[in-house]
Amino acid sequence: MIDDTAHGTTGRTDDETDAETNGETGTQSTPIETDGGTIAQDALEFDPETVVSTNRIIVLDVVGLQPQHIDAERTPMLHSLFSDERVTDLRPPFPALTVPAQTTLATGTGPSEHGDISSGEFDRDRRAAEFWERDRADRDRIWETASEGGLTTGVLFFQHLIGTTADVAVTPSPIEDEDNNLIEMNCWTNPDGFYDNLQAEYAHFPLHNYWGPGANEEGSQWILTAAREAVERFDPDLLWVYVPHLDYVGQSDGPSSDAFQVELETVDEMLGDFIDFLSGTDRWDETAINLLSEYGFHDVEQPVFPNRVLREAGLLETDADGDADIPGSVAFAMVDHQLAHVYVDADADGGAGADTDAGADTDTGTDTNANGDELETARDRLADLDGVATVIDDAEKADWGIDHPNAGDFVLVAEPDAWFQYYWWTDHDNAPPYATDMDIHDKPGFDPCELFFGEEGMVSLDPSKVSGSHGRVDESAYGCYALGGPAARDVDLSGIDAIDATAVTPTIEAVLEYGTLDQSGE
Repeated sequence: MIDDTAHGTTGRTDDETDAETNGETGTQSTPIETDGGTIAQDALEFDPETVVSTNRIIVLDVVGLQPQHIDAERTPMLHSLFSDERVTDLRPPFPALTVPAQTTLATGTGPSEHGDISSGEFDRDRRAAEFWERDRADRDRIWETASEGGLTTGVLFFQHLIGTTADVAVTPSPIEDEDNNLIEMNCWTNPDGFYDNLQAEYAHFPLHNYWGPGANEEGSQWILTAAREAVERFDPDLLWVYVPHLDYVGQSDGPSSDAFQVELETVDEMLGDFIDFLSGTDRWDETAINLLSEYGFHDVEQPVFPNRVLREAGLLETDADGDADIPGSVAFAMVDHQLAHVYVDADADGGAGADTDAGADTDTGTDTNANGDELETARDRLADLDGVATVIDDAEKADWGIDHPNAGDFVLVAEPDAWFQYYWWTDHDNAPPYATDMDIHDKPGFDPCELFFGEEGMVSLDPSKVSGSHGRVDESAYGCYALGGPAARDVDLSGIDAIDATAVTPTIEAVLEYGTLDQSGE
């Protein structure tokens, strides 16, 4: 049964979206009030009396795409395949961040259940924050479960793919030295040797065009080329393809920028070429195209620095190299876009005495032992920080859908025009060495400044350059959900205000099981 409690519409204009993003219509991140992280929603239902054979589904995961972007002027190819009645909003899970959103979409469960609460993971035993881990771990996603059920499945460039049992998989796995410096580009694939075939034909995957100051359409183009090869070589029944291109301009320039509009046209052309290829394959008549995005972007202008506040309060320590001494600190904020998980350790060596020299980036330390008051101290200091909209305490986590041990002791949500940066220093001369490097694994927080060249070093230390972010769940930043293709010719989503992220996998499972994409009148 389709949930109709949300009010996003496919007809929302860009001007209306901008107004909502800036808080002018009252939309905001609010508690979800259900377990699992999102509003409960079953799979879309289809009419068994008008069966259209659907034996292949191609999922195109185009980050940052929203329903209002699909029109005849900017994205004519997408609009020709996904007319207005085939498109609706996709309500992301909270938080609307890459890994939580991806896992929710691909499992049908929310962060309270699957435990991905940001794109970083905090190890409480080691007191360490690590971002962009690559292993599958214990995740069972639709390409794994469907493969076990006898279907041929494929997935390209999703997170946490190393070790997947999908029949076809490609994910970056560069060979690096102990300092995370690139030695040689490589990708992990199923089957073994698939990357060798791709590399021989199309050169190495352009990692530096996938993320960083050189990020551009070449990364997405290579991925779509690999997807074409996957179809030709392995003919999967389900193929999920991650297309990241809008993610770059969405952060660097923001969703309201002219640059974003230009890149919409670029994405439309790339997807058009891929769909043209699909239309020439033998299975085109039985193919459905599921276009979706994990989230939309907010225009932002205010970076917020929770770790500076914790350091000034004497709760965060640093070492001689300027790095955060997280094991020796009472509190640390693991930030990811518009969300910050704050972890508090009352047994740490640090204390609550304010570090009066923190603004000058000196590390005096403290002899005060942490106690039960440290969490309250950290919470009170951060709650007053300009740009913080909400503090989520333990008792409220279930309402927000992040009631999981992996979540912070409390969680900060930014205002719509704000985002969190991990910096704890104020003087650039005292930044740790990796701050100006492309080093997504060493940094204990997500760093969108990696999209900009720095004055010194590879990466900028100027967070004011960042113009877009995500993480909050507001109607103005909902993603896109659309169904098209010859096997989806009778689909009508016009009566659905929004499909929840948890309903995506159940819908795909239902389509592949029952072989129909004709929607019922319910």
